[in-house]
Amino acid sequence: MFMERKFSFSIDEFYHIFNRGTEKRNIFLNANDYHRFVAMMYLCNSDRSINVKDQFPKGLSFGELKDFDRGGNLVAISTYCLMPNHFHILAKEIIENGITKYMSKLSTAYSMFFNKKYVRTGKLFENKFKAEHVIKDGYLEYLCAYIHLNPIKLIEPKWREKGLSDMAKAKQFLKDYRYSSYPDYIGENRFEVAILSKSAFPEYFESRKDFEDFIEDWLNYKNHKEIPEEAPREIK
Repeated sequence: MFMERKFSFSIDEFYHIFNRGTEKRNIFLNANDYHRFVAMMYLCNSDRSINVKDQFPKGLSFGELKDFDRGGNLVAISTYCLMPNHFHILAKEIIENGITKYMSKLSTAYSMFFNKKYVRTGKLFENKFKAEHVIKDGYLEYLCAYIHLNPIKLIEPKWREKGLSDMAKAKQFLKDYRYSSYPDYIGENRFEVAILSKSAFPEYFESRKDFEDFIEDWLNYKNHKEIPEEAPREIK
C-alpha cells in the first residue's frame, strides 16, 4: 500500500505523480485505452469544463484536440509514462490546486470511459493518486530517467537487478513505445508533444544527443551509485 501524502501542493513546486489499478489490475487493456488516456492528459489540462460527449461527438482524435481552445493550463508536465497497470507523471503546480483539479478531471474521465467500455462498476484506481514532492534538483533529473525507463520492465523484468541482456533491443523498444514522452525527447514529430511544457522545468539536455547519452548511462547503470536515496520503489 502506498503511503498517504503528508504535504500540500504549492505553486512552482515539482511533483512525481503516480497511481495504479485497484488490486494491481491492468488499467490499459489495448492500444485504444492508452491513446484515450494520453488524449485525456492533454484535454483535462484546462481550467474549463470539458464535456467529451457533447464537444467531441466523434471521439478524441488528436486532430480535433489540436485545434481545441482549452483555455489556461492547470499544470505543467515534463515527463510521463503509462504502463499496463499504472502511470507516472512529472508535473509542476502552476495555479493554486492545479494538480488536484487536473488529476481529479483525468482520473474521473478515464474511469468513466473504462467502466462504460468494459461494462464494469466500482473504482478503477487503487486509491487517490499518490505524489512525491521533488525538492532536490538531482532527484528531478533522475526521475526523467526513472519514468522513461519504466517500459524496459515489459521486456526484461529484472534488468535493474541483473543488467540488460540486449542494449540495442532495449533502446529500440523505448523508441517504439508510444505511451510515454520518450519519443518527444528524441525529436519525433507527433501531436503528443503538446502535452509537455518543458520550458517550465530545468533544462538538463541541450540536445537530443545529451538526452540519449543520459538514458544510455542509466541503461548501463553507470550512474548506479548516484541513485538518490529518495528514489521511488518499483510499482508493480
